[in-house]
Amino acid sequence: MPNMSPKKNEMPVQPPEARRKNFDEVALGYTEEQAINEADRCLQCKHKPCVAGCPVHINIPGFILAIKNRDYRKAYEVLAESSSLPAVCGRVCPQESQCEANCVRGIKGEPVGIGRLERFAADWYLKHAEDDLVKPEPNGHKVAVIGSGPAGLTCAGDLARLGYDVTIFEALHVPGGVLVYGIPEFRLPKEIVRKEIEVLKKLGVKLETNMVIGRVMSIDELLDNGFEAIFVGSGAGLPRFMNIPGENANGVYSANEFLTRINLMKAYKDDSATPIKNAKKVAVVGGGNVAMDAARCALRLGAEEVYIVYRRSEAEMPARLEEVHHAKEEGVIFKTLSNPVEILTDEQGYVAGMKCIEMELGEPDASGRRSPVPKPDSEFVLDVDTVIIAIGTSPNPLIRNTTQGLETNRHGCLIVNEEGLTSREGVYAGGDAVTGAATVILAMGAGKTAAASIHKYIQEKHNQA
Repeated sequence: MPNMSPKKNEMPVQPPEARRKNFDEVALGYTEEQAINEADRCLQCKHKPCVAGCPVHINIPGFILAIKNRDYRKAYEVLAESSSLPAVCGRVCPQESQCEANCVRGIKGEPVGIGRLERFAADWYLKHAEDDLVKPEPNGHKVAVIGSGPAGLTCAGDLARLGYDVTIFEALHVPGGVLVYGIPEFRLPKEIVRKEIEVLKKLGVKLETNMVIGRVMSIDELLDNGFEAIFVGSGAGLPRFMNIPGENANGVYSANEFLTRINLMKAYKDDSATPIKNAKKVAVVGGGNVAMDAARCALRLGAEEVYIVYRRSEAEMPARLEEVHHAKEEGVIFKTLSNPVEILTDEQGYVAGMKCIEMELGEPDASGRRSPVPKPDSEFVLDVDTVIIAIGTSPNPLIRNTTQGLETNRHGCLIVNEEGLTSREGVYAGGDAVTGAATVILAMGAGKTAAASIHKYIQEKHNQA
């Protein structure tokens, strides 16, 4: 009989008063007993509505059944059929708006904790069985992948399992893309990312770091060097700003810089080569997951007050509910329906406050959210010494500016068809380079689509020859 409890098994977490002082992972993961108990809540629906909500179409009932039967190796194998990064997805995917949103158990209670179970199975495998991997037989074809974020890693993993000789070219000195520079340690430990990448290496994937494609080598040169197809998964690492007075002041950061210095360069350590000044009062502008990450990092760096300044109401925030909940628990102050209009500076050019205006919600905009409208005579000054801008990113123009024939839209994103093919033959793309900043799992879905299309393209090309 299934476990008919209307509630999920609670995820063990660090208490807020402890975790706001460290960068250790907040969520501690299910015990074996908790995982089996949660797996028992799954009804094993024949029509599998949860699968329809997953961008990479994991056989969710299948891996949960394996956990229920205590066959954790099998659970991981089912996950790996569709996902190259299950330990990552179990931690950072917005399951509440995807697979869990379709769960039948959610109609009269809480859905099955699919993400928590995915994390459990993946963590078990990374701890116990990663040496089981067998490198596939090579098929004699070479593919280049630009970028080692979730889209690139997924595309590389899927192609490697088909026998392709895959090389990933990463611009930074550490592979992982946004998984290492963007998402904080307390949400996604970098050791987990490293282990997931090691799995891909054992499948035969090669990794070259410090390779800025468009500078060190062009896409055309890659094609001339024997790569039969290329996947561009270079992400969206170019920060956007508000273009308000004072935005160039000392003490104003893009969320990209702030998080990269913390996550990749370890700015929170005493011996860091790229320390961040000791901010006392911090304002983070934005309402997405990146804003929550920046705010929670600022607390851990010792800030006394941290504000989220967001122009809409909390109901319109794009951040995951779990991230908002954790931020509040840790002491982040939410200033919703507020919008910055000027960053004030002192005589030395440092941040000395942020002038804001209160907002009201008007009619819905193109995204379906109600548009924020300034409230007359409602300006106020927020007493802060540091401002972090987290209002989105766009793709770096380097690849499109150094590659002829690559079409982009007005936002600088590469244009692709339903198979992930760009306007250049043999050049595919996906993830944030195509959509702009989005979720890890959507980038993975694009990587899977492109891998299948590249396989089809190369096989058809050689069959015709």
